[in-house]
Order: sequence, then C-alpha cells, then structure tokens
Amino acid sequence: MTIPSPQSPQNPAPQNPAPQNPAPQSAGSQPAGPRAPRSGGSGGGLARGLQRVTASALGPYQSAVVRIGFAATYLFFLLRELPHRHELYGPDSPWHWDLARQLTEGNRAFSVLMWTDSTVWFEAVYALTLLSAAALMLGWRTRTMSVLFMVGVLSVQNRSIFMGDGGDNVVHLMAIYLVLTRCAQVWSLDARRAARNAQRAVEGLPPLRDIVGPVLWVVLGPVLATATLMGGLGGTWWLPTLLWLLWLSAAAWWAVNRYAPHSEARTLLDVLANLTHNATLAVIMAEVCLIYATAGWYKIQGSRWQDGTALYYPLNLDYFTPWPALSDILGASGLMVMVLTYGTVIVQVAFPFTLFNRRVKNVLLVVMICEHAGIALLLGLPFFSMAMIAADAVFLPTAFLVWLGTRATLGRRRLLSRLPGRSRTPGKPGTPTRADGRSADGPARDGHGGTEEPRLQGGGGGHTLVG
Repeated sequence: MTIPSPQSPQNPAPQNPAPQNPAPQSAGSQPAGPRAPRSGGSGGGLARGLQRVTASALGPYQSAVVRIGFAATYLFFLLRELPHRHELYGPDSPWHWDLARQLTEGNRAFSVLMWTDSTVWFEAVYALTLLSAAALMLGWRTRTMSVLFMVGVLSVQNRSIFMGDGGDNVVHLMAIYLVLTRCAQVWSLDARRAARNAQRAVEGLPPLRDIVGPVLWVVLGPVLATATLMGGLGGTWWLPTLLWLLWLSAAAWWAVNRYAPHSEARTLLDVLANLTHNATLAVIMAEVCLIYATAGWYKIQGSRWQDGTALYYPLNLDYFTPWPALSDILGASGLMVMVLTYGTVIVQVAFPFTLFNRRVKNVLLVVMICEHAGIALLLGLPFFSMAMIAADAVFLPTAFLVWLGTRATLGRRRLLSRLPGRSRTPGKPGTPTRADGRSADGPARDGHGGTEEPRLQGGGGGHTLVG
C-alpha cells in the first residue's frame, strides 16, 4: 500500500483536478467478475487506521500540554531549590560525590555530574537544566531542548536518588518519552516560526535563514563524541544509541528539507516520525494507567485503606501539614476522612477501565485533578501534584484544550492591548483566526484532527538541525 505524501504549502493541489468519481459505465459495459471489497470492511478499516497513524502525529494539543506541564514542573522545582541546590545535589550534599559515583557505577545510571566533582561544573549543569526546561516549556528549538532537558533531569536526579517525593519518578520517565514525540506542533515558538515560513512560502518567498539550529548541532556533536569515547554516558546501551540516533536524524532532516523537500525521502521521514510519536503517546497513556492501577490495588491491600482511616495519619504528621489548622479541621471529621480515603481508592482503581467511556473518563479525570490539587494544598506536595496533573493531561479532550487555548489567546491580547503604545484592537487587522486561537495562515490541519508540520526549505521547519 502506498501512503500519499502530505500536502505542503509549497506544492499546492492543482486548480482543476481530474474528477475523482467519473460517471459510471452502463450495466452492459461492466466486466463480469467478483465485486471489489467494500471500504467499510475490516480491510478498509485497517487501511484507514494505518493511514491515520502514519500520515499525522495524533494528539497535538495533548502532547503540547504534557510538554508544557512537565517542563514547568521541573523548572519551578529547580527555581525553588536554587538556594539549597548545593545541599541537595551539589558538593555539600550528605550523599557526597564518592557515594554517588559508587552507586551510579553499580546500577549503571547516567549523570553528567559524575564526570567531575567541580563546583563550577555542577553550577553549569544546574543552569543548563534550568534553561532547557524553560526553553522546552516555551517550545523553542524543541527537539534539541527536549534532549538537553532529558540529560539534565537524569543527571540531577541520579546524582542524589534519595531526594524526591514520588513526582520525580514520573518526571524522570516523561523526560525520556518527550524526546520521541512531536510535542511542538501547537503552542510553541517552533510552531509560530513554522507558520511564518509557511506564509512566506505562500507569498513565494524563501524561508527565513536558520543559523541557531546548525550551530547547536555542530556544538553538541563533539560533546556527544567526547562523552561516548570517555565512557560518560552510563553503563546502558540504549542511552548512547538514542542520543546518536537523534543527532544523526537531525542532520538527515536538515539535508532532506533543504535539498529534497518534496521527495519520497521526506515522506518517509514524516511517516517514521509520526509512528514514533504515536507509539510514544500510547506508551505515556499506558504509563499513566499503570501508575493509577498499581497505586489503587496496593492501597486495597492496606488495612488502613480498608477501614477508611488512611488519610487521617498524614494529616497529623508535621512534615505533611503546611496548613495545620486546615488539616486539623479535615482530620477531625471522621466522615470526611472515610469518604476521601475510599474515594481515592475507587477513583484510582476505576480510572483505567473508564477509558472506554468518554463521559465517565472525563468526570473521573476532573476528580483526579482536584484530588492532586488537594494533595498539593493539604500535604504540601506541589511538584508531585503538578507532575501527576501534567500526566493526566494526556487524556484531556481536544475540544476543551482548543477552548482553553482560545481563552488564553484572547486574554493575552487583552493584556497586551492595555499596555502603553499598544493598539486596543486584538490581533492584526485583517488576519483571520481559527477556533483554536491560531491565525489562519498557521500550519494546516489534516483530516484527522492532527496538525501537519509544513515542509520548508532551508531548515526552518520543526525537524531540522535545530531538532
């Protein structure tokens, strides 16, 4: 089966295409023989499914929310711990550098902080992790920043593995998954840059020249080669393989976009990227379901969860009571403690089974998000709650995310219109907008709810030497 190449702004459809459904021949002129299988059969459904997962990256809004959520979670965590970074992960940590090196050599973990115990090196890695988290949240050079974010998260967390509240494990996994997704299709600076180049292509202009991307690629190549030769990529095989594949694939994308933007090689790269994105998105969904299923079933086996008193005990621990008065009020009500305890177990166990019913799933999704917000408020675990809410966002309905994006866009325009020297007219005059708040000259949506990344020459698209 041949998969057609996605339509690009530089190769528009002909103005007078040939008719797709010619007039049927007379009954006497039709050749005898078996009828062709109907498109509604299992074969047609399989073909449509294969076409969908290869022709578009599904869940563009969901993957964008996951990217923004986890990048913001780790960014705020690093900022909060900035005054205490040396005690947590740096040279003044009780889990000193020699112990961390012995542990990483034993479990073959990866951390660039194990390359040297220099304070200057620690500060550089911490700052780079912080900056990469901010850039990933904004969607700037997303492919490259997602790799740097993953390296930073693994390095900081593996330096002192006993620091964390449970949410760090989720961030650890999602930092790896985000590298394999096309999570900058919407709500990113990369998407805005791609839309500008698409508009220039419509006007017959060449894309904007990209200098930052090739510079990043050239600089990171020797660093990766040196780390590989010095054995600084941990003791596993998958991490060096992944990093080298990403670095080489960036060069392949840049070369194809520049010299053969309408070739079959470009279509093949799109298909491979879409398959990888869609498979990774399915893994993220399965990971979230596994987290809730295991948490719920383990709670069922605990006697305190069975008798409905489990919530009472953390509400009376000083470590988990940032608001003692509020915790005392809630803990004094036996009915509320029992309802919240049993409700937590029921929601966590039931959620994976509600994915087959959209309405029930959405209701439980709201309940779980409120539950994590309550954990952040009552138990003082804000970053654990932020990580879990960001993971839950992969199941949010697209219509709600589009509405949310529209509200955010209108709010930003109203805020900018109130600034001195700004026009009070929202948006540029004469620029139509879509229902999701993006301009009409942005990346075109495909027929399956995804967003096609425009094919642009000169490395201006989402997959070039910038990553």
